[in-house]
Parts: sequence; structure tokens; C-alpha cells
Amino acid sequence: MWREIPMLWFLLTLATFTKVVLCSVSYDHTSIIINGQRRILISGSIHYPRSTPEMWPDLIQKAKEGGLDVIQTYVFWNGHEPSPGKYYFEGRYDLVRFIKVVQEAGLYVHLRIGPYVCAEWNFGGFPVWLKYVPGISFRTDNEPFKVAMKGFTQKIVEMMKAEKLFQTQGGPIILSQIENEYGPEEWEIGAPGKAYTAWAADMAVSLGTGVPWIMCKQDDAPDPIINTCNGYYCDDFTPNKPYKPKMWTENWTGWFTEFGGAVPYRPAEDVAFSVARFIQKGGSFVNYYMYHGGTNFGRTAGGPFITTSYDYDAPLDEYGLIRQPKWGHLKDLHKAIKLCEPALVSGDPTVDSLGNYQEAHVFTSKTGACAAFLANYDTKATATVSFRNMHYNLPPWSISILPDCTNVVFNTAMECPITSWWMLAQVGVQASNMQMVPLSNEGLAWESYNEEIASYNDDPFTVVGLLEQLNVTRDVSDYLWYMTDVNIDSSEKFLDGGAWPILTVMSAGHALHAFVNGKLAGSMYGSLEDPKLTLTESMNLWAGSNTIALLSIAVGLPNVGKQFETWNAGVLGPVELSGLNEGRRDLTWQKWSYKVGLKGEALSLHTVSGSASVEWIQGSTVAQGEPLTWYKATFDAPSGTEPLALDMASMGKGQIWINGESIGRYWPAYTAKGNCGGCDYAGTFDENKCRSNCGEPSQRWYHVPRSWLNPTGNLLVIFEEWGGNPSGITLVKRKLASACADVSEWHPTLKNWQIKKYGKPEEPQKAKVHLACSEGQKITSIKFASFGTPQGVCGSFQQGACHSPHSYDIFQKRCVGQEWCSVVISQDVFRGDPCPGVMKRVAVEAVCS
Repeated sequence: MWREIPMLWFLLTLATFTKVVLCSVSYDHTSIIINGQRRILISGSIHYPRSTPEMWPDLIQKAKEGGLDVIQTYVFWNGHEPSPGKYYFEGRYDLVRFIKVVQEAGLYVHLRIGPYVCAEWNFGGFPVWLKYVPGISFRTDNEPFKVAMKGFTQKIVEMMKAEKLFQTQGGPIILSQIENEYGPEEWEIGAPGKAYTAWAADMAVSLGTGVPWIMCKQDDAPDPIINTCNGYYCDDFTPNKPYKPKMWTENWTGWFTEFGGAVPYRPAEDVAFSVARFIQKGGSFVNYYMYHGGTNFGRTAGGPFITTSYDYDAPLDEYGLIRQPKWGHLKDLHKAIKLCEPALVSGDPTVDSLGNYQEAHVFTSKTGACAAFLANYDTKATATVSFRNMHYNLPPWSISILPDCTNVVFNTAMECPITSWWMLAQVGVQASNMQMVPLSNEGLAWESYNEEIASYNDDPFTVVGLLEQLNVTRDVSDYLWYMTDVNIDSSEKFLDGGAWPILTVMSAGHALHAFVNGKLAGSMYGSLEDPKLTLTESMNLWAGSNTIALLSIAVGLPNVGKQFETWNAGVLGPVELSGLNEGRRDLTWQKWSYKVGLKGEALSLHTVSGSASVEWIQGSTVAQGEPLTWYKATFDAPSGTEPLALDMASMGKGQIWINGESIGRYWPAYTAKGNCGGCDYAGTFDENKCRSNCGEPSQRWYHVPRSWLNPTGNLLVIFEEWGGNPSGITLVKRKLASACADVSEWHPTLKNWQIKKYGKPEEPQKAKVHLACSEGQKITSIKFASFGTPQGVCGSFQQGACHSPHSYDIFQKRCVGQEWCSVVISQDVFRGDPCPGVMKRVAVEAVCS
């Protein structure tokens, strides 16, 4: 027995040591090191409040299938601490539940505690009550702010520790972030900013999470904090110390949309190019911001003027559906990068020039691993380069990945013109057409209720002069009424048929309706670029006392900018009336009465119980085209599992609720302005390069989560500010209408690389066309198919000069009636070569239903 005791002790000691090794996160120059293993990590941002808990498992699973290792999220202070010391971690704000869903999927978490988030989120994630803490100044060396910030940060860290969610406890959190993009603001503030940065870093490290902390866009991040990069491209970024890894916390997959702005999108080719360019220059952590953007439910959108949709042109769209070709192209990129991982984490690359705009980055390891990235930075021309005694063809603005320094398994460019037979015509192979399919709204019976113009009977408070809106509302409502009286003498000339007096109102934003004696006299609104506005309208006044009521409307609080917490909203003046006998009358400093919010909000008309508390107009007398009108209707949940949305194109501006849950602000009447011309993936991208929806609503459709619906009797409530036609509102399903593929016969495959690399006896695999419909759908017909030299893109393919007459038959036979199918690209399958000596490809579009 005594002989077995030392062995038992040894095994227990080994187990303890193994546990320590298996629960560690550190870093060196090459990468993050998890459990002793250097890793190239692919991450994606998914913000838990921008989707529902019922959506989380599917989103995380699709992210995993897309090749992600890490899910990155902010922590939203104003959602979790709506009032001082009162915390909320339920529903969409159940942070622990979200992290455990990620853990169950086998992925890691990067937790960006901040607690400033920016993120186009209301007030940058700060709770509005923080603004009114005595003596406070945000994000600087200010004691009241630091006390509040530390309190919330510590609350989150302790919660994570209690649930054993840090990697050192066996949990999924491998990284945390303190502050957010503070470097530019620190530069403007100077010494107080530097002191605050040092304090924030020390405070974070002192919390003992056991995992590294990062600061993004913070070149002077003190040790051991890792400074990281945000932007469309980060290949030129260098950490501030040679022993820190090169990390990219925000690779912007698109951009946000503002009301009144066109919808930005970023080509998948450029996203992939940016990632490969970063990795080839020693990058080891890349995060897509966003991987799923989601929805700014309720009044969470910031800006101001940020749309309710936060789609961001992400690989997973707002509704959680896969966006092709971006999702599939990046998935293939991730596979290629992972094949290179043994070489990538072994040290810095050597760089060889291959031409004026071409170069090779080569990674090698002591064990013999070799990986190469061949880059062509020319934005116009394809290049043929010589590398290790072989020739490679590189489309414009692209990088080819060779995990063995010999064979290409991936090229970042999806499309390039066919100029010669050897050229890779299209490397990205999947695309899809999504459609919003209207459902029958027959039987949707609308009822209306007119919001009352504020009056002195509503028990307002009165002061001399004009007050800033947020100071009055504390952001409990978008709406604030300003009321004052104007006395008109009977001797005024305009009363005898002259021109009406003109009211001029200057407001800090964001939108404004002016009423005179209960009648709408005019409206005005600003924009994200210039939220301030000036309303100038003729006023139909009468002799005696006239009541002017101004409804000032906020459209989200600012989320970025130097000391944005000090920015103003609402009517600050001057307010003047001109065209009187006396000339101009300044109304700014007379008595003004104030009322926060709407009567309908006070009555909770958006809820079942509240809506029953008033009498609604029904039938043919339902209001249409009138401002400040509430509408309600009931509907049954549609069958199926497809995501749902409301088509609000017939309405103006307002808010939407379903069963008491706020969908968010709508504003289809604010049409998109800007340049929506063509978009070439090649060349440096910015948010103004590729845009859509010009002349159309910036946002027409509004996501309705299925989990918010009951089988029957769902209450839909609309508050319309401007005037709209509710009979035009339609419930729609978002569905995959057709699946496309466009594949070269020389498309590189990982299977072929494995055969060559490991000397397997199998025959090289020919390229395949893969088509897949959404779950529950099947391929019902083939809209287009051509093996040859087809032209165009998904939705508008056309036959080229070369075309196999058997193309349709092949796909009809193998794909119709199936949820998915694949077809090998070969002359045998297509019964001959339609154009010998010409490089061919297959383009196909299959209808899904």
C-alpha cells in the first residue's frame, strides 16, 4: 500500500498542474496563448440586447459554422443599471445566459466591459442618470465618474467570477476590455486624459480576472494592457510593445445606417482582403464588427438619427439569416487561415517583392511548416507572379493563401474580369436573393385615437425662458412639450388681410412640430451630420390670446464625440415672431410651460390594459393622414419559422409596439440621400464608397421577433407623428427566394490541397457547385444554369458566348425537389466541352420555396 501512496500523490499533483495549464490565458509577440497553445483567433461581434434570447443559440451556431473561435460583445451599462444601484439582467439583457450559450457552443468570449461602448447605442451606453451626479465629468480624471465607472465594472467582473465564466475558472471569457476608443479623446484632453487612462488600466488589472485586458485605439495603453486597432484596415498597426500581439478588435464589415442616409455595404472581397492582409503582416486576432448587427429595439438607437435596424451588412443579417456571399466567402477564408496556423504562430514572416505592387509574406516554423500569402495591391490589373519557381495568377486587390507555400487554397477576390484562359474567374462561389414576402393583412381592423395637443389643463410646470430637453425629460420619453401664449392686438395690420406673421424657432434638435391654437402649423427635423434645426412658418393668429405649443422630439442621444454628454437637445431659442406692427417680438424669455411625454404614453396605450382605457375610433372614421395619432390592430401569428417584419412604407414617423414590447422608432418618410452608384471591390473602402437605397426610405422594414408573438390576438400599436395610412402596413416574411452559385472549373479546393500535401492516393477533386435553400424550403425550379462563360450576377445571370446546352437538364435532374444539392464541374457531367481551350465556369440560380 505504501508503494501506491507516492504514485497517487504524483497523479493528484499532475492533475492539479494539468488543470492550471488547461485554464490559462497569456500572450506574447505572436499571439494570444490559451492553455499553453498559441492561437490565431477569428472573432465576431454579436450584441446580446440587439437580438432576443430565443435567437442566441442559432446566431452562435451559425457563427461557429462560419469559422469563428470567439464571440465579442459590449456590456451595456444603461441597460443593466437604469437607475443608481438598481440592476437589470433579464430578457435581452441576461448577460450570463448569453455567455453560457456561447460556452455551450464551444466558443470563447471577449467581454468588452467598457463601460463606454459608443456602438451607435443611446448615450454611448451610459445611463442618463450619470449625467446628473454632482460634479461629474465623463471619461476624464474626475473622481465622481471614476467611482461610478469602477462600481459598474466591478459589478460585472464579480458577476462573471461568481458564475465561473473566466477562462482561468474553466469558463469561456479569454479577454476583457476596459474603456473604448479613448486615444483620440485623450489626445484632445491632454494630461487629465492620460491620468484617466492610467487609472482605468490599473483599476481593471486590480480586479484579478486572470485573463488579459485590452484597450482599443489606445496607443499608450500601459502594461500589461494590450493596445489594439479598430478600422477597415489594420495591417499597418503595430502594438506599443514588442512583446504584445497584433490584435484587431473591430474590422467593420459594413457601416451603420442613419435616417435620411443611404445604406452602406462592404463587398465580401474587400473584407476578406483586409483580413488576409492583416494576418500576413503578423496579425493574430481579428474581430468582425459586426458579425450579427441585429436591431436597436425600443429607444436604444443613438447617434442621434441612427435607424432601428443595425444590420451593418454583417455576415448574418439583422434577422439572423446567413448573408451570402459574405458569410460563405469568409468561412472559406477562415479555413485557409487555420491551415496556416502552425507556421503563423512560429514567428515573423519574411517579405519578398514579386513586382511593383506584389509581394509575398512567408511564414516558417522549426518543425518545417510553411505558409505563404501572395498579395497583389494593384486595383486594376491582374498580376502573374513567380514564387519558388512556380507561377501564380493574382486578381486585382487580392491575396492568395498557400498553406504549404505551394498550393493555393483561397483567393480573397471573388470576382474579376476573364481576360485569359488561366485566370481564376470567381473564387467566391455562393450568393443568395432574400425577399420580403407580404402576408395577407385581410381582417386587420385598424382603430385610431387622437393624441391631445398639450394644454395648460395637463398640469405642466412653468418657468421663465427655455429649458434644455434632456434636463427636463431625463430621457424617459422622446417627447417634450413647450407652451407659451402670444397676445395679438386687434390693431395688427395682418388681421386686415395682410401677410401672416412668421414664427422662427431655433432648436438644438432633433425634430419639431409647431401647433398654433391646436392646429399643426409646421414641422422640421435635422440629421446626424447637423441635428440642429430652424423652423420658419407663417402663423394664422387671431386677435387676443394665442397658444403656441412646440413638440420637441429626440431621435436618440449622441454616442460619440468630445464630452458628448454636454451636448444639448430641444428648443433653446431664440424663438421669435416677426411681421407684427412692432416688427419682431422675442418670445425666448417669456413664460414657458413644459410637459414631458405624450398622454398616450402616460396611459400606456401600447399595452393591452392601457389600450382598453380609452375609446378608439373604428370603421370608416379611422383617422388617416393626421399627425399625432395612435393606431391599434390585432393579428394572429403567421405559420412557419421565417423571420417577420412590418412594412411601414405607408407611414411617416413614429414608434411601434407589439404586445407591449417596443420594436423601435420608424421613419420611412425620411428618404435616403447620397450617391448610390456602382461599387468596385478593388481599392480602399470607406463608408461612402458603396451605398444603396438612394431615393427610398433609409429603413422600410422593421423586425418583429417571433418570440414576442402569441398564437392569436397579438396587439400591434403604432404612434404616428406626421400622418400616414395604416391600411398600407403589411406583415412580411423574410425568405430566401433563390440560391446562386458561380464557380470556376479551376476553383481551388481544400480537398485537393490535402491530397497534394499528404500524398493521399485519391484522385484530385474537381470543383463543385453547391446550392442550398433555407431550412424547410426546397429547390422548386432552376431559373438559370450555364456551363461555359456566363455573365452577370445572382438575380441577373445571362448566357455568354460559350454555353453547354445540357446545363439546365443537369441541375433540374439533380437539384429540384431537394433542400440542397451539389454538382461536379466536369466535361463528363456536362456531356462535353462547349468551348475547348477556354476557361469555363458554372453559374446557376435555383428558386427556393
